[in-house]
Amino acid sequence: MRYDSAMDRALLPHLPVVLAVARTRSFARAAAELGLGASAVSHAVRAAEQRVGTPLFARTTRSVALTEAGETFIETAQRAFDEIDAAVERVAASQREVTGLLRLNVPRVAFAMGLTRILAEMARRHPRLTVEVISDDALVDVVGGGFDAGVRLGEMVAQDMVAVQMTPPCRAILAAAPAYLAERPAPASLTDLTLHNCIGFRMLGSGAVYDWELRDGAREVAVPVTGTARISDASYARDLALAGIGIAYIFEPLVRDDLTAGRLLELLPKAAIEEPGLFLYFPRRAAEARKLRAFVDVVRLFMSA
Repeated sequence: MRYDSAMDRALLPHLPVVLAVARTRSFARAAAELGLGASAVSHAVRAAEQRVGTPLFARTTRSVALTEAGETFIETAQRAFDEIDAAVERVAASQREVTGLLRLNVPRVAFAMGLTRILAEMARRHPRLTVEVISDDALVDVVGGGFDAGVRLGEMVAQDMVAVQMTPPCRAILAAAPAYLAERPAPASLTDLTLHNCIGFRMLGSGAVYDWELRDGAREVAVPVTGTARISDASYARDLALAGIGIAYIFEPLVRDDLTAGRLLELLPKAAIEEPGLFLYFPRRAAEARKLRAFVDVVRLFMSA
């Protein structure tokens, strides 16, 4: 390969900025991610486009998209940067250090269900690694989104992904505060839920209102519910239930301490269903990255405890 110092000065320093704009499809989001000003991002893109001799992005006041030349350029440049990153990780591995940035996409309930202790152990073991966690309840393409891995319920993980169990199976239960039940009789059947104030949930990915999945004898049923409150973050159901607003449909680990202390009471326990738990998932080719292997090691440590 011919070495060109002029190319080095004119292009290479700007490539991380160009790649960030391509990944986020936004100059503003790229600037925020990199901690740069908007003018610095625009300058970097202009400099790169001048060096390659063609526009890389089609920009309007509302959107940023890659041109055909930009698609080709970004694909090659990203592959080169991935190879550089892999080389850096191999050197770090030889020194028994895990460094760099590990990006995870997780549902909001993941912290309360075990992610916090995993991150604490990662910080203790690998102080030079930064784990960036983006909370998102919608199903996302972790590869297309620039993530190293994702966390979802087992039933939601694509079959072409490597899946590592992160939490034990758990029950999805109904719970309410004693103050709420003091004003009305507890439901004796699923039909009685129509008489109660139920805390609803809207799924951000599809926009649909979630029907509670419950067990009716030997079969699972989807139960539509209504009430005065509806949320898009399942962890808020606990707060609303503790406030005495109504009945929450929630993972049992999120309210285990409240049930033990009597702050919440489980309702219709035979109607609870068991979910497979949370799973860490990632593309098979990503499994060789030292930073991801280190995270998997800690996940398995807690699962075996």
